Amino acid sequence: MINQELLDILACPQCKGPVLLNEAGDGLICNTCRLLYEIRDDIPVMLVDEAKPMAETTK
Repeated sequence: MINQELLDILACPQCKGPVLLNEAGDGLICNTCRLLYEIRDDIPVMLVDEAKPMAETTK
């Protein structure tokens, strides 16, 4: 699990905006860019090239 202090200083490398821990606790979400940055072995992989686009929700 990501330490809250680390989470407070992390930013999206693309837009420099805030990131939030996802519900599963295995990734960080940038709502502005709609990207998911995975957390592997308790280390956030903050590389734009490795980020996964978040699926659009349809209503």
